Amino acid sequence: MEFRPQPNPVLIISPCNEAVLPICKAASDDLKDPTMRPDDTAPTRGSALKFLLLIPYLALLWLPFYNDVHPSLMGFPFFYWYQLLWVPLTSLILFVVYRWVR
Repeated sequence: MEFRPQPNPVLIISPCNEAVLPICKAASDDLKDPTMRPDDTAPTRGSALKFLLLIPYLALLWLPFYNDVHPSLMGFPFFYWYQLLWVPLTSLILFVVYRWVR
């Protein structure tokens, strides 16, 4: 007797086919918030503040500004310590924007 692999049955499951339509309808009704109005979905708080996130990006993108050796800080050329300075500054900006938007 030789082994013959059986073909795998293909099961097509749509999220809301006829068999599970009442379950899908009930689940979608649970997700709706009756207190939510369409105008509440517009992002208003902190929209202008999110532009602060562009500051580190632009400050590090403009390479000719900091592509220099002087002034050095504790023996580190300006090129290196300027980039390292932006690590905590970017974290601080992210924290401010997060707290304001949340």
